[in-house]
Order: sequence, then C-alpha cells, then structure tokens
Amino acid sequence: MAIEKTQQRVDINARKIINGADADVVQLYPMKHTFAWDAYNAGNANHWLPTEINMQGDVEQWKTPGVLTDDEIRAFKTVLGFFTTADSIAANNIVMAAYRHVTSPECRMYLLRQAYEEAIHTHAYQYMVESLGLDSGEIYNMYREVDAIYNKASFILTFNEGIFDPSFKTGTFESDQKFLENIIVFSLIMEGIFFYSSFAVIFGFQRQNKMKSSAEQIQYIMRDESQHLNFGINLINTIKEEQPELWTPEFQQHVVDMVKEGAKLEYTFAAEVFPKGIFGMNAESFKQYIEHISDRRLARVGLPEQFGVSNPFPWMSEAVDLNKEKNFFETRVIEYKTGGTLDW
Repeated sequence: MAIEKTQQRVDINARKIINGADADVVQLYPMKHTFAWDAYNAGNANHWLPTEINMQGDVEQWKTPGVLTDDEIRAFKTVLGFFTTADSIAANNIVMAAYRHVTSPECRMYLLRQAYEEAIHTHAYQYMVESLGLDSGEIYNMYREVDAIYNKASFILTFNEGIFDPSFKTGTFESDQKFLENIIVFSLIMEGIFFYSSFAVIFGFQRQNKMKSSAEQIQYIMRDESQHLNFGINLINTIKEEQPELWTPEFQQHVVDMVKEGAKLEYTFAAEVFPKGIFGMNAESFKQYIEHISDRRLARVGLPEQFGVSNPFPWMSEAVDLNKEKNFFETRVIEYKTGGTLDW
C-alpha cells in the first residue's frame, strides 16, 4: 500500500467499516468505531491459556469405567469433533476475508486479537484431546466422516466462495452485499448458533460434576466467543448504518432464510449428539434451544423472530453471565473488568 505525502489530516467522518481506505487504514486515531476498541481491550483483560487449567480430574473420570456412559462419551467426542474444525474455519475467515476488506483501523486491530483467540481455542481442543488420550485421527476427521458436522462445515464454507479470491474487492453493491453476507453467516450462524448449542452440551456435563476442567475451558472460550459475536453484530449494524442501501427487503429475507437453514442443520447435529438423550437433554429440547437462540440473533440485527419459543435451558443464561467467572488460581468468584456479555 503506497503512502501519500500530504498535509491533509484524517477525516473521522470518512472512516467506514468497508470502503473507507481513503481515511487511512494505518492510522488508529481519530477513532470512530469505538466498539472495536472496547472489544480489543476486553480481550486483552481476559487473556487466558488452556494449559493453566489442570485436566487431572477429567482424565480420571474419562479413564475410570462406569463414570461416563457410552452416550455421554459419544456426545462429548462429537461436540469436540465439531469444535476442532469450527475455530479453524473461523480463524481462516478472519484472516482471508474480514481483515483484507475491513478499512476501519480499530476494527482491524480487534480482528487480529480475535484471530489469536481462535488459535487459543484450537490449542484448548488439542489440549483436551491429548490430555484425555483420545484418538486424534478420529476427533480431527469428524468433519469429513460425520455427516452432521460435514454438512455444517460445508454450509459455512459456501459463503467463503468468491471472497477468498485474491481478485475480490468491495466497492460495488454486489460485492458489498457479499461481504455483509459473509459477516452475517460467521457471526450469527457459526458463532451465534453452532457454537452456542455445543457449549450447552459441555455445560450439561459440568452441571453433573463431570468433565469440569474441559467445561471450564469451554466457559472461557464462550466468554471470548460472546465478545466475537457482539463485535460481529456491531459490524453488521454499523455497515447497515453506513451503507443502508445494502439492507434491502430481499436481503433481509435472505438473512432470515440463512438463519433458518442454519437452525435446521443444527437440529441434525443435535440428533447426532443425542440419539438417546443425556442429563435430561435430548434432541427435542435442543431443537427448542436452537430456535430460541436463532430468534435472539435475528432480533439483534433488527429482524423479526421466527420461532417464538422460550429458553428450555435457563441455566445457560447463568453460564453466559460472563461478568462472573472462576479465577484460574483460586476458588472464589471474581468480577472481570470487561467481560463479554450477551443480551438474552
């Protein structure tokens, strides 16, 4: 990128999420999109590493016959198989799609932090697989071998087509809508639906005092992902404000249809995880939970709810209260300075 020598200072009003390159993407101040700076600082304040969590209790439970049922083992491994793929897909999209086209310096700064957090999450799943002595080939190839995971991954990756092309550029109505579609899919569906239903499975174990160290890592991952989701929603809503012509009635219906399709894929995944049900959770109750969070995601971007159902897992609201977390080194509860929160 060439630098132009000029006496003209950056005009904050010229800054945009996309198509704002003339406002100088390398100069952080003056800052316009302060939500991104807040997210960046929250991520730094809440930094963690999986190796700070002792897995010994989980190892003993996993290896002691009779502690976990066959159905529980299946559910845990299937969810872990999804997670190992999902964060890698998310990280690739940040680097190869979002960062390339976002022209807000503060948003780019948070995207770098977000990409690092996705790497930490990938590390956490590897740490669980290694600690528990799982067959890494089985877990890491589930996205190829298990239809319910393969179908979700394929659906998400469909929306990378074109954007990963080096020749793709924003700046036209069609390309800008394509970029907005990508952010919507990864924020609302991937992080907002696919991740959250799998989080609920792991917290089901935690509520039964099973696999608590793995669940603790997932809780920190969920804290990060709630921040990613909020950031993505802020991106979507800000692009809507800066380029309202993109938010056509047809595109709004397209977004609703995509979310409904994502929910259907997640129903199938729930059936794969819960062929018989565990901990009082089954495929039917998960279908309701998926519909509930789908409605929440639509509402956050100003679209009508489609299902009108209540939350069948009210304890998930407590798990998502990320202002309170267990300290890594103590048993007391502390208040995080800037925890991510999700409007339920």
